[in-house]
Amino acid sequence: MEFLCAKCQKTYPIGGLQYKCECGGLFSLKKAPGERVPITVSLGEVVTPIIKRCFGGVEVNLKLDYFMPTGSFKDRGAFILINAIKAAGITEVVEDSSGNAGASIAGYCAAAGIKCNIYIPESTSPGKIKQLSAYQANVVKVPGSRDDTARAILAAAETTYYASHVYNPLFFEGTKSIAYEIYEQVGIPDYVVAPVGNGTMLLGLYLGFKELGRLPRLLAVQSVSCAPVYRKFHGLAPAPASSTVAEGIAVPTPMRIDEIIAAIREADGDIITVTDDEVVAAHEQLGAMGIYAEATASAVVVGVQRYFKPEEAHGLNIVVPLTGTGLKK
Repeated sequence: MEFLCAKCQKTYPIGGLQYKCECGGLFSLKKAPGERVPITVSLGEVVTPIIKRCFGGVEVNLKLDYFMPTGSFKDRGAFILINAIKAAGITEVVEDSSGNAGASIAGYCAAAGIKCNIYIPESTSPGKIKQLSAYQANVVKVPGSRDDTARAILAAAETTYYASHVYNPLFFEGTKSIAYEIYEQVGIPDYVVAPVGNGTMLLGLYLGFKELGRLPRLLAVQSVSCAPVYRKFHGLAPAPASSTVAEGIAVPTPMRIDEIIAAIREADGDIITVTDDEVVAAHEQLGAMGIYAEATASAVVVGVQRYFKPEEAHGLNIVVPLTGTGLKK
Protein backbone atom coordinates (compact mmCIF):
# COMPACT_ATOMS: atom_id res chain seq x y z
CA MET A 1 0.00 0.00 0.00
CA GLU A 2 1.43 3.39 -1.00
CA PHE A 3 0.51 6.89 -2.10
CA LEU A 4 0.21 7.65 -5.81
CA CYS A 5 0.47 11.13 -7.31
CA ALA A 6 -2.56 11.74 -9.50
CA LYS A 7 -0.55 14.11 -11.69
CA CYS A 8 2.81 12.40 -12.40
CA GLN A 9 2.15 8.85 -11.08
CA LYS A 10 5.14 8.92 -8.70
CA THR A 11 4.66 6.76 -5.59
CA TYR A 12 5.48 7.52 -1.95
CA PRO A 13 5.41 5.43 1.26
CA ILE A 14 2.36 6.03 3.45
CA GLY A 15 4.59 6.57 6.49
CA GLY A 16 6.69 9.35 4.95
CA LEU A 17 6.50 13.08 5.63
CA GLN A 18 5.35 13.94 2.12
CA TYR A 19 1.67 14.94 2.14
CA LYS A 20 1.64 15.78 -1.56
CA CYS A 21 3.94 15.12 -4.52
CA GLU A 22 7.00 17.22 -5.24
CA CYS A 23 5.31 18.11 -8.56
CA GLY A 24 2.39 19.60 -6.60
CA GLY A 25 -0.04 16.79 -7.32
CA LEU A 26 -2.30 15.34 -4.65
CA PHE A 27 -2.17 11.72 -3.59
CA SER A 28 -4.57 8.87 -4.13
CA LEU A 29 -4.18 5.47 -2.51
CA LYS A 30 -2.55 2.63 -4.46
CA LYS A 31 -3.11 -0.85 -3.09
CA ALA A 32 -3.07 -4.42 -4.27
CA PRO A 33 -6.39 -6.21 -4.88
CA GLY A 34 -7.80 -7.30 -1.53
CA GLU A 35 -5.16 -5.39 0.45
CA ARG A 36 -6.51 -3.96 3.69
CA VAL A 37 -5.29 -1.74 6.50
CA PRO A 38 -4.43 -3.84 9.59
CA ILE A 39 -6.86 -2.94 12.38
CA THR A 40 -5.48 -2.77 15.91
CA VAL A 41 -7.22 0.39 17.21
CA SER A 42 -10.96 0.77 17.78
CA LEU A 43 -13.27 3.10 19.69
CA GLY A 44 -16.32 0.89 19.19
CA GLU A 45 -17.41 1.87 15.68
CA VAL A 46 -21.01 1.06 14.74
CA VAL A 47 -23.15 0.85 11.64
CA THR A 48 -25.03 4.12 12.07
CA PRO A 49 -28.82 3.89 11.91
CA ILE A 50 -31.19 5.21 9.26
CA ILE A 51 -34.59 6.62 10.15
CA LYS A 52 -37.31 7.92 7.84
CA ARG A 53 -38.52 11.50 8.26
CA CYS A 54 -40.44 13.99 6.12
CA PHE A 55 -39.30 17.54 5.33
CA GLY A 56 -41.51 19.86 3.32
CA GLY A 57 -43.52 16.91 2.07
CA VAL A 58 -40.41 15.01 0.97
CA GLU A 59 -39.64 11.69 2.67
CA VAL A 60 -35.94 11.01 3.25
CA ASN A 61 -33.71 8.45 4.93
CA LEU A 62 -31.73 10.25 7.64
CA LYS A 63 -28.37 8.54 8.18
CA LEU A 64 -27.41 9.37 11.77
CA ASP A 65 -23.65 9.50 11.48
CA TYR A 66 -23.29 11.41 14.72
CA PHE A 67 -23.59 7.99 16.40
CA MET A 68 -19.90 7.43 15.61
CA PRO A 69 -17.57 7.30 18.68
CA THR A 70 -16.43 10.95 18.75
CA GLY A 71 -19.74 12.30 17.46
CA SER A 72 -19.20 12.78 13.73
CA PHE A 73 -18.72 10.95 10.44
CA LYS A 74 -15.04 11.98 10.47
CA ASP A 75 -14.42 8.93 12.66
CA ARG A 76 -14.75 6.84 9.51
CA GLY A 77 -11.65 8.47 8.05
CA ALA A 78 -9.69 8.66 11.29
CA PHE A 79 -10.30 4.97 11.99
CA ILE A 80 -8.52 3.86 8.83
CA LEU A 81 -5.88 6.60 8.79
CA ILE A 82 -4.70 6.11 12.37
CA ASN A 83 -4.69 2.32 12.11
CA ALA A 84 -2.60 2.55 8.94
CA ILE A 85 -0.01 4.96 10.29
CA LYS A 86 0.27 3.11 13.60
CA ALA A 87 1.18 0.01 11.58
CA ALA A 88 3.74 2.16 9.74
CA GLY A 89 5.39 3.16 13.03
CA ILE A 90 4.26 6.80 13.28
CA THR A 91 4.42 8.10 16.87
CA GLU A 92 3.39 11.77 16.48
CA VAL A 93 1.08 13.68 14.13
CA VAL A 94 -0.16 17.16 13.31
CA GLU A 95 -3.58 17.97 11.87
CA ASP A 96 -5.58 21.13 11.15
CA SER A 97 -9.32 21.19 11.67
CA SER A 98 -12.32 23.36 12.45
CA GLY A 99 -13.31 20.78 15.03
CA ASN A 100 -14.77 17.42 13.99
CA ALA A 101 -11.80 16.03 12.05
CA GLY A 102 -9.48 17.16 14.81
CA ALA A 103 -11.62 15.44 17.43
CA SER A 104 -11.64 12.23 15.41
CA ILE A 105 -7.88 12.24 14.82
CA ALA A 106 -7.23 13.15 18.48
CA GLY A 107 -9.55 10.43 19.79
CA TYR A 108 -8.04 7.69 17.66
CA CYS A 109 -4.51 8.90 18.37
CA ALA A 110 -5.27 8.68 22.09
CA ALA A 111 -6.44 5.10 21.63
CA ALA A 112 -3.36 4.30 19.54
CA GLY A 113 -0.82 5.94 21.86
CA ILE A 114 0.19 8.49 19.20
CA LYS A 115 1.05 12.05 20.24
CA CYS A 116 -1.39 14.46 18.58
CA ASN A 117 -1.13 18.18 17.79
CA ILE A 118 -4.31 19.81 16.46
CA TYR A 119 -4.26 23.27 14.83
CA ILE A 120 -7.65 24.98 14.92
CA PRO A 121 -9.12 28.39 14.04
CA GLU A 122 -9.39 30.47 17.20
CA SER A 123 -13.13 30.82 16.49
CA THR A 124 -13.74 27.07 16.91
CA SER A 125 -16.69 26.21 19.16
CA PRO A 126 -15.74 25.81 22.85
CA GLY A 127 -17.39 22.38 22.97
CA LYS A 128 -15.11 21.09 20.23
CA ILE A 129 -12.02 22.51 21.94
CA LYS A 130 -13.10 20.84 25.19
CA GLN A 131 -13.37 17.52 23.38
CA LEU A 132 -9.89 17.88 21.86
CA SER A 133 -8.46 18.61 25.28
CA ALA A 134 -10.21 15.59 26.78
CA TYR A 135 -8.26 13.40 24.36
CA GLN A 136 -5.02 15.00 25.65
CA ALA A 137 -4.28 16.60 22.28
CA ASN A 138 -1.98 19.61 22.10
CA VAL A 139 -4.38 22.30 20.83
CA VAL A 140 -2.87 25.16 18.81
CA LYS A 141 -5.29 28.06 18.22
CA VAL A 142 -4.56 30.02 15.04
CA PRO A 143 -5.86 33.59 14.60
CA GLY A 144 -7.84 34.30 11.44
CA SER A 145 -9.74 32.12 9.02
CA ARG A 146 -9.87 28.38 8.32
CA ASP A 147 -7.40 29.05 5.49
CA ASP A 148 -5.00 30.70 7.95
CA THR A 149 -5.07 27.50 9.99
CA ALA A 150 -4.41 25.42 6.88
CA ARG A 151 -1.37 27.56 6.09
CA ALA A 152 -0.07 27.43 9.66
CA ILE A 153 0.01 23.64 9.67
CA LEU A 154 2.38 23.38 6.72
CA ALA A 155 5.45 24.48 8.70
CA ALA A 156 4.73 21.85 11.36
CA ALA A 157 4.20 19.23 8.65
CA GLU A 158 7.79 19.66 7.48
CA THR A 159 9.04 17.70 10.51
CA THR A 160 5.98 15.80 11.83
CA TYR A 161 3.59 13.41 10.09
CA TYR A 162 0.61 15.30 8.68
CA ALA A 163 -2.50 13.23 9.47
CA SER A 164 -4.58 15.35 7.14
CA HIS A 165 -8.25 14.69 6.45
CA VAL A 166 -7.80 16.58 3.18
CA TYR A 167 -4.41 15.59 1.76
CA ASN A 168 -4.11 12.05 3.10
CA PRO A 169 -6.03 9.54 0.92
CA LEU A 170 -6.16 7.05 3.80
CA PHE A 171 -8.84 9.29 5.28
CA PHE A 172 -11.04 8.88 2.20
CA GLU A 173 -10.41 5.15 2.32
CA GLY A 174 -12.26 5.36 5.62
CA THR A 175 -15.08 7.77 4.72
CA LYS A 176 -16.14 5.60 1.79
CA SER A 177 -17.50 3.08 4.32
CA ILE A 178 -20.65 5.19 4.55
CA ALA A 179 -21.54 4.19 0.98
CA TYR A 180 -21.26 0.50 1.83
CA GLU A 181 -23.47 0.94 4.89
CA ILE A 182 -26.10 2.86 2.93
CA TYR A 183 -26.11 0.13 0.29
CA GLU A 184 -26.68 -2.57 2.91
CA GLN A 185 -29.45 -0.55 4.55
CA VAL A 186 -31.47 0.91 1.64
CA GLY A 187 -29.70 -0.12 -1.57
CA ILE A 188 -28.27 2.38 -4.07
CA PRO A 189 -30.21 5.62 -3.46
CA ASP A 190 -31.52 7.90 -6.15
CA TYR A 191 -29.93 10.86 -4.33
CA VAL A 192 -27.54 11.47 -1.46
CA VAL A 193 -27.51 15.00 -0.04
CA ALA A 194 -24.22 15.97 1.63
CA PRO A 195 -22.70 19.14 3.11
CA VAL A 196 -19.46 20.14 1.40
CA GLY A 197 -16.48 22.01 2.80
CA ASN A 198 -13.33 20.05 2.06
CA GLY A 199 -15.47 17.32 0.52
CA THR A 200 -14.42 14.45 2.79
CA MET A 201 -17.92 12.99 2.98
CA LEU A 202 -18.87 13.62 -0.64
CA LEU A 203 -15.65 12.12 -1.99
CA GLY A 204 -16.04 9.16 0.35
CA LEU A 205 -19.57 8.63 -0.96
CA TYR A 206 -18.30 8.88 -4.53
CA LEU A 207 -15.44 6.41 -4.01
CA GLY A 208 -17.60 3.92 -2.14
CA PHE A 209 -20.50 3.88 -4.57
CA LYS A 210 -18.06 3.81 -7.49
CA GLU A 211 -16.63 0.58 -6.07
CA LEU A 212 -20.15 -0.76 -5.63
CA GLY A 213 -20.76 -0.20 -9.32
CA ARG A 214 -23.38 2.56 -9.46
CA LEU A 215 -23.45 6.17 -8.37
CA PRO A 216 -26.46 7.87 -6.83
CA ARG A 217 -26.96 11.49 -7.84
CA LEU A 218 -24.91 13.57 -5.40
CA LEU A 219 -26.45 16.83 -4.21
CA ALA A 220 -23.87 19.01 -2.45
CA VAL A 221 -24.85 21.79 -0.03
CA GLN A 222 -22.72 24.82 0.82
CA SER A 223 -23.32 27.96 2.85
CA VAL A 224 -24.03 31.06 0.78
CA SER A 225 -21.41 32.75 3.00
CA CYS A 226 -18.65 30.38 1.89
CA ALA A 227 -19.37 28.66 -1.42
CA PRO A 228 -16.22 28.19 -3.51
CA VAL A 229 -17.31 24.80 -4.89
CA TYR A 230 -20.76 26.10 -5.80
CA ARG A 231 -19.30 29.11 -7.56
CA LYS A 232 -16.75 27.15 -9.58
CA PHE A 233 -19.27 24.43 -10.43
CA HIS A 234 -21.69 27.03 -11.82
CA GLY A 235 -19.00 29.11 -13.57
CA LEU A 236 -19.28 32.09 -11.24
CA ALA A 237 -16.43 34.37 -10.21
CA PRO A 238 -14.84 33.67 -6.80
CA ALA A 239 -16.25 35.68 -3.90
CA PRO A 240 -14.83 36.48 -0.45
CA ALA A 241 -15.97 34.16 2.33
CA SER A 242 -17.66 35.38 5.52
CA SER A 243 -18.58 33.71 8.78
CA THR A 244 -21.42 31.20 8.93
CA VAL A 245 -23.21 29.11 11.54
CA ALA A 246 -22.31 26.10 9.38
CA GLU A 247 -18.71 26.32 10.53
CA GLY A 248 -17.85 22.75 9.53
CA ILE A 249 -18.16 23.63 5.83
CA ALA A 250 -16.63 27.11 6.03
CA VAL A 251 -13.65 26.24 3.82
CA PRO A 252 -12.74 29.08 1.44
CA THR A 253 -10.08 27.11 -0.46
CA PRO A 254 -10.83 23.36 -0.69
CA MET A 255 -7.66 21.63 -1.87
CA ARG A 256 -9.61 18.92 -3.72
CA ILE A 257 -12.15 21.26 -5.33
CA ASP A 258 -11.59 19.86 -8.82
CA GLU A 259 -12.08 16.30 -7.57
CA ILE A 260 -15.28 17.33 -5.79
CA ILE A 261 -16.69 18.95 -8.91
CA ALA A 262 -15.66 16.01 -11.10
CA ALA A 263 -17.41 13.61 -8.70
CA ILE A 264 -20.63 15.65 -8.71
CA ARG A 265 -20.62 15.88 -12.50
CA GLU A 266 -19.95 12.16 -12.97
CA ALA A 267 -22.82 11.42 -10.60
CA ASP A 268 -25.13 13.73 -12.58
CA GLY A 269 -25.48 15.72 -9.39
CA ASP A 270 -25.82 19.36 -8.44
CA ILE A 271 -24.76 21.85 -5.79
CA ILE A 272 -26.80 24.52 -4.03
CA THR A 273 -26.27 27.11 -1.31
CA VAL A 274 -28.27 27.82 1.84
CA THR A 275 -28.45 30.81 4.18
CA ASP A 276 -27.68 30.95 7.88
CA ASP A 277 -31.31 31.77 8.68
CA GLU A 278 -32.39 28.63 6.81
CA VAL A 279 -29.82 26.53 8.63
CA VAL A 280 -30.93 27.81 12.03
CA ALA A 281 -34.56 27.07 11.14
CA ALA A 282 -33.64 23.53 10.02
CA HIS A 283 -31.68 22.99 13.23
CA GLU A 284 -34.79 23.90 15.22
CA GLN A 285 -36.92 21.69 12.95
CA LEU A 286 -34.69 18.70 13.67
CA GLY A 287 -34.73 19.48 17.39
CA ALA A 288 -38.53 19.46 17.34
CA MET A 289 -38.26 15.89 16.00
CA GLY A 290 -35.95 14.87 18.86
CA ILE A 291 -32.83 15.02 16.68
CA TYR A 292 -29.90 17.10 17.95
CA ALA A 293 -27.47 17.61 15.09
CA GLU A 294 -24.89 20.37 14.76
CA ALA A 295 -25.67 23.35 12.54
CA THR A 296 -23.46 22.16 9.70
CA ALA A 297 -25.35 18.87 9.59
CA SER A 298 -28.66 20.75 9.54
CA ALA A 299 -27.71 22.45 6.26
CA VAL A 300 -28.62 19.31 4.32
CA VAL A 301 -32.21 19.50 5.57
CA VAL A 302 -32.44 22.94 3.99
CA GLY A 303 -31.00 21.46 0.82
CA VAL A 304 -33.75 18.84 0.70
CA GLN A 305 -36.53 21.40 1.14
CA ARG A 306 -35.01 23.78 -1.40
CA TYR A 307 -34.15 21.25 -4.10
CA PHE A 308 -37.02 18.74 -4.15
CA LYS A 309 -40.69 19.36 -4.90
CA PRO A 310 -42.94 16.84 -3.12
CA GLU A 311 -44.75 15.82 -6.29
CA GLU A 312 -41.44 15.19 -8.10
CA ALA A 313 -39.73 13.46 -5.16
CA HIS A 314 -42.51 10.93 -4.55
CA GLY A 315 -41.02 7.45 -4.57
CA LEU A 316 -37.41 8.61 -4.69
CA ASN A 317 -34.88 6.97 -2.38
CA ILE A 318 -33.15 10.01 -0.85
CA VAL A 319 -30.44 9.59 1.80
CA VAL A 320 -29.47 12.53 3.99
CA PRO A 321 -26.47 11.97 6.29
CA LEU A 322 -26.44 14.01 9.49
CA THR A 323 -22.72 14.45 9.97
CA GLY A 324 -22.23 15.63 13.55
CA THR A 325 -23.89 15.89 16.95
CA GLY A 326 -25.25 19.13 18.37
CA LEU A 327 -23.59 18.29 21.69
CA LYS A 328 -20.26 19.58 20.35
CA LYS A 329 -21.46 23.18 20.31
